[in-house]
Amino acid sequence: MNLFSIENKVILITGGGGVLGGEMATYLLSNGATIVILDYKEDIVNAAIEKLKTISDNVSGFVCNALEEASLIKVSDEIIELHGKIDILINAAGGNMPGATIGVDQTIFDVNIDHFKKVVDLNLFGSILPALVFGKEMVKNKQGVIINISSMTAQSAITRVVGYSASKAAIDNFTKWLSVELATKFGEGLRVNAIAPGFFIGNQNRNLLIDQETGNFTDRGDTIIRNTPMKRFGETDELNGTIHYLCAEASKFVTGVVVPIDGGFSAFSGV
Repeated sequence: MNLFSIENKVILITGGGGVLGGEMATYLLSNGATIVILDYKEDIVNAAIEKLKTISDNVSGFVCNALEEASLIKVSDEIIELHGKIDILINAAGGNMPGATIGVDQTIFDVNIDHFKKVVDLNLFGSILPALVFGKEMVKNKQGVIINISSMTAQSAITRVVGYSASKAAIDNFTKWLSVELATKFGEGLRVNAIAPGFFIGNQNRNLLIDQETGNFTDRGDTIIRNTPMKRFGETDELNGTIHYLCAEASKFVTGVVVPIDGGFSAFSGV
């Protein structure tokens, strides 16, 4: 038995047209999985499928709003009709908004509550709703894996990103709670885990970490590097090994954990 085989596993990826979701889709497809891309815009879904089909034809995609239960149910029915099962769900949809981030010269009292709520909706409920809808199909087969995306901001107080931090801390608890709920009520074949990426430079945090005029790290970027024992930012493909492990039979006795992928950031006291 190959403990790390994911061949013929039907893997759904919300936010599959994004940077992290797209990287995971590419890797998992290359390793024999059947990939289903879920994203909220048709052009994003189509672009992702076109790119992935250069690797394998075992890919499909659906336009889906992770915050609308009716949209998720409709897509779930279509996926079951097409593939007959759902093995794995990766909740990669998420993000941040400027108003939910405290500016350099601002305090918490300047936060935009509407933006704060939208960030919580996207990161928390954008994971809860897919887990509930697609999880029902997993329960029918008494087999399934759900992987959520947490963050270093959930581990300890990271300044400025208050809305994002609160939503990701909630993801940590929901991951643990759902793992207990599914295993105790529906059997050991249902697992729920999360990964907590460290600092990876992307569109939503680029301006916080890199000075757009000089191209050098900002003070915040320098602070992160000083507090990361490996002394660098992560590369998106460095998430793939842990994702693969959590998808595979190699982790069949692992549930309710949040795995940091952070170059040692969460382990380092700064001293």
